[in-house]
Amino acid sequence: MRPDGPRDPTAGPDSGPVPPFPLRLNGKVIKGFGRGSKELGIPTANIPVTGLSVGGHEDIESGVYYGYAGLSASPATGSKPNVYPMVMSIGWNPFYKNTVRSVEVHLLHKFDQDFYGSHMNLVILGFIRPEYDYVSLESLVEDIREDMEVGKRSMDRNAYAEFRRDPYLLDFEGRTEVGE
Repeated sequence: MRPDGPRDPTAGPDSGPVPPFPLRLNGKVIKGFGRGSKELGIPTANIPVTGLSVGGHEDIESGVYYGYAGLSASPATGSKPNVYPMVMSIGWNPFYKNTVRSVEVHLLHKFDQDFYGSHMNLVILGFIRPEYDYVSLESLVEDIREDMEVGKRSMDRNAYAEFRRDPYLLDFEGRTEVGE
């Protein structure tokens, strides 16, 4: 259950990410549970939970994070790789009583089409909040929307914005691309 009270407008110190951040991981975009777009109105690009093993992050705390996502070439990105701000959930989604842990990334950008099969590189810059259970779908959606705003404000700070140019985000060499 989410605690009541005001939330901090940003996450992480103004001076920039502190260990263990930034974290880098990647994976191929796969179909998830199908709830993000349809039920929540907040589409997600899921990567296999095995993506957490990139860099040894299997034990990362469940919760909501923010950072940047590099997306490989796809029709949705105009057939060229690009970088987008993102917020992501890593966890069990207690509201839905999931039996498997998932990695669900919401790119803070509107896409006209899906990009399943694209490769996504993530640079996680900070932790927004732990995973909560919710009394209603409306309260879940409200919190996710607030997470998006906290993520945007957090990345607007100079010490975080500079990570948008991290070479890792667009390094897809040797990784599976769309159509390969």
